[in-house]
Amino acid sequence: MSKVKGLLVAGGSGTRLSPFTNYTHKTLLPLYDRPVIDYAMKTMRQAGITEITIIANRHIGQIAKHLGSGEEGEKIHYVIEDKPEGVANALRLARPYIEGSRMMLYFSDNITSWNFKDDVASFMESEDEPGAVFLAREVDNPQSFGVCELDERGEIVDIVEKPKNPKSNLAIGGIYLFDSRFWKYLDAETKGSDSDFSISKITRLYVQQGDAVIRNIGKGTWVDCGTPENLISAGLMAMEGDISASFD
Repeated sequence: MSKVKGLLVAGGSGTRLSPFTNYTHKTLLPLYDRPVIDYAMKTMRQAGITEITIIANRHIGQIAKHLGSGEEGEKIHYVIEDKPEGVANALRLARPYIEGSRMMLYFSDNITSWNFKDDVASFMESEDEPGAVFLAREVDNPQSFGVCELDERGEIVDIVEKPKNPKSNLAIGGIYLFDSRFWKYLDAETKGSDSDFSISKITRLYVQQGDAVIRNIGKGTWVDCGTPENLISAGLMAMEGDISASFD
């Protein structure tokens, strides 16, 4: 069995949710009846992940106070990002806790009702490197996302980050499963500079090599709650039961 670890990336300054994020971390803002981070932790816990690294900004102490050492049998590592220097830098700060294992990479703005339990079990049981699993759904503004490019048979052949002229409206969500090759790909894609790095540079490598599986989960089961408008939408989804599976 190969272990799958969780990496919750909650870095950056949270400017899209200012002024609230001047005083608290964006993942501690309310999503109906719970902080946003509880939904992220629920997704990883339901999947059977018991070791989770959380990287966050100066408010990380508030997150640690809320989550503590985790549930019974769980291990949580807290990593502080002193100043926002991009996704690649945040990933490298957390790397010592993750490298050598397969992982769920979870960008904290995202909320989903998808249950990764079967996907994580498959990753744990696979003797060969299992590749990657991505969530996808149709969006109204594909220019704001990493977008799938499909061939004439409707199969994914590429992922393009925030395209000006998107070839589809099928966007990739900010929750992924990656095998241990991820770090090798990160090194290759950031050699020399981090300035133009996006996670799509790695997702497209998996796609181009035929090592990615796309879960097209539908519009109502994944939302980016990183803006005030989307936070309200996600809260309504939680209130109506679309993403509020039991926390018991």
